[in-house]
Amino acid sequence: MTLSRLLPIALLTVAATAPVTDWSAAPARQTAKGAYVFGNPAARVKLIEYGSYTCPHCAVFAKESEAELKGKMIRSGGLSLEYRHLIRDPADLGAAILARCAGPRGFAAAHAMIFATQPVWLKKVGEYQAAHPDIDTKPPIVQARTYADAGGLTAAMRARGLTPARINACFADKAEVARITAMTGDAPIEVNSTPSFYVDGTLQPPGDWNTLAPVLRAKGLK
Repeated sequence: MTLSRLLPIALLTVAATAPVTDWSAAPARQTAKGAYVFGNPAARVKLIEYGSYTCPHCAVFAKESEAELKGKMIRSGGLSLEYRHLIRDPADLGAAILARCAGPRGFAAAHAMIFATQPVWLKKVGEYQAAHPDIDTKPPIVQARTYADAGGLTAAMRARGLTPARINACFADKAEVARITAMTGDAPIEVNSTPSFYVDGTLQPPGDWNTLAPVLRAKGLK
């Protein structure tokens, strides 16, 4: 076989094995217990976050950390971030169900959107609660769906391509809802607030991005 006939095959091989240069754009991966991991699975630094979609401090962390954490540390492949749900209330559960309903390829964008728009949809949830005090007597999953609808998150996810049938199926998936809530029950006893962080298995003192960033930079991340 001549070189001219071998060349296309060689090029295809190179293309198929080309390294990922932007790990922040890679689909999230799900762990055995259902948590989602962003970034390089072989990253040398492992960050775990226990967070809640109704936690204002978590939303602030997401905003303040994005440029460096996602835009540099995760993007470069040096750090992976595993997000574990610590469910605080039915509205948080509803948001988590919707975020995960987007699947591995859509989770990262849905996750970011929910935190970025938290002040808007959480205010609507509060207004609904005030106008419908009997909602607290409903089963948690009914509350979760009601708050997702009232806050506008369901509509936002439909605008992102999720069909009503898909959304209904996600809220009806008892096994998946159990996996989400189990993460809260499985959290170590020392995790008692959100957000909480582990860096390479070590729990960090409570704080924000300004306190966590130096710890990550000390690991050689840029």
